[in-house]
Amino acid sequence: MTGLRRLKRQRTHDAISAAAISLFLERGFDEVSVAEVAAAAEVSKPTLFKYFATKEDLVLHRIADHRGEAARVVRNREPGVDPLTALHAHFLDGLARRDPVTGLNDDPEVIGYHRMVFSTPSLVARLFHHMAADEEALAAALGEDADDLTARLLAAQVIAVQRVLARRNWSALAEGMSADDAHPSAVSAADRAFAQLRDGVSS
Repeated sequence: MTGLRRLKRQRTHDAISAAAISLFLERGFDEVSVAEVAAAAEVSKPTLFKYFATKEDLVLHRIADHRGEAARVVRNREPGVDPLTALHAHFLDGLARRDPVTGLNDDPEVIGYHRMVFSTPSLVARLFHHMAADEEALAAALGEDADDLTARLLAAQVIAVQRVLARRNWSALAEGMSADDAHPSAVSAADRAFAQLRDGVSS
């Protein structure tokens, strides 16, 4: 029964999420009420809030798997591999896989999703909240091999670099470029950004 309940909860979660994203992309985040999402998913508002604490969470849960990802990359890197090398390789792998978090995914729904997030103040604010948590987690992981200030400064720069690169990639696709065509430039930009992290702006 425990397994069946878990499966039922996951199905309800997915149904609410799908209904929310579909409505938000069609009409805009601010134009859709939580009550409308609940009705579309055929659940009550109290039930919806059991799965998603806020309206913003209906959107940003899609990046939940990536929370703390940079810290995990640093902690799980191979022996002898320095943190920046591991983070750089991980970002390049994401580009190759067209991971939406890198901005290099030209599925129309993904492009629309990012457009909605970037153009909605409450979603941007919540996104930066998640990024701040990622920065703290990364600083803690880096702090195992560096002093606190060095770790915090590097963590802030890494999270900022990933954000700028992802936004740059999304902008190219939003203007009509395909992910395949944008990939070489995205790789070059990532290489340049991580080199700058390692060597400094003067390089």
